[in-house]
Amino acid sequence: MIVVTGAAGFIPSVLVAKLNSEGYKNIVVVDDFSRADKDANLADKAIMKRVDRNEFHAWLRDNHLLVEFVFHLGARTDTTEFDIELLNRLNLDYSKEVWSICVEFGLPLVYASSAATYGLGEFGYEDRHDIVNDLKPLNPYGDSKNDFDKWALSQERKPYFWIGIKFFNVYGPNEYHKGRMASVVFHTFNQVKSTGQMKLFRSHRPDFEDGQQLRDFIYVKDAVNVLYWFMLHRKKENSGLYNLGTGSARSFMDLAKATFNAMSLEPAISFIDTPADIRDKYQYFTEANMNKLESIGYSIPFTSLEDGVTEYVQEYLMKGANA
Repeated sequence: MIVVTGAAGFIPSVLVAKLNSEGYKNIVVVDDFSRADKDANLADKAIMKRVDRNEFHAWLRDNHLLVEFVFHLGARTDTTEFDIELLNRLNLDYSKEVWSICVEFGLPLVYASSAATYGLGEFGYEDRHDIVNDLKPLNPYGDSKNDFDKWALSQERKPYFWIGIKFFNVYGPNEYHKGRMASVVFHTFNQVKSTGQMKLFRSHRPDFEDGQQLRDFIYVKDAVNVLYWFMLHRKKENSGLYNLGTGSARSFMDLAKATFNAMSLEPAISFIDTPADIRDKYQYFTEANMNKLESIGYSIPFTSLEDGVTEYVQEYLMKGANA
């Protein structure tokens, strides 16, 4: 059995679709399953069993002999969440227990970290272990992810194979439920449908023009290809933290224009102030250094921004489809 936590969410549900497409039907999905707006993400998937997240630790202990691989991708992912107790419970303590069970029973583990751990990028965007203790995330979400990375690296006992994935800006199908946290592609598509135009965040720094804030955007299908590759190439010596982006930063203006183009419309883009509650915690630049992943043999090319946005818009958003 393959376990996927957070399975009703964005990236995990696309991973389940990828596993199904590769012939895996013995999948155990873990989530709280309480939000009806996420039901469609798993509606047509081949699944062996659903396990409530509050029962998962006990279930894993009882069924560890049947488990081949654990993808722990469930988390509180809202970067505007300031309930530190909640983040520590769901992102830190919960993950520590998953890790400990995987150590105890010899289960391979891939877990979700985040590019939010890099903060303003004072130490660059290299997935080196020696900088983790020095990183300065900009929000409690980033802190919770970095705190777990620090804890994992400090453990004497580790799963025989473990990977912490630092996801950069992922976009694509199955993010319909994410609200404010959904990608700019999703928001552009819906704003254009309702108003004919898109409003991007204005730059509040003199070194960046409006719309020229830069992020490393990666199509969700590329992201799950990497996750799947790690399951097939589980070498103990390759365990560690890995960036997951494309290695090329692009602007929000590029992303918005690509969305208009995919909709066969002329771009109509204006700017609004970045909300005050996130303005001083806003990353103006991220770009994943992908040398580490490439160095262990990953060679599948990443989808270009324009091609990824076109497929997402035309094959999913326009059709109301899920991956």
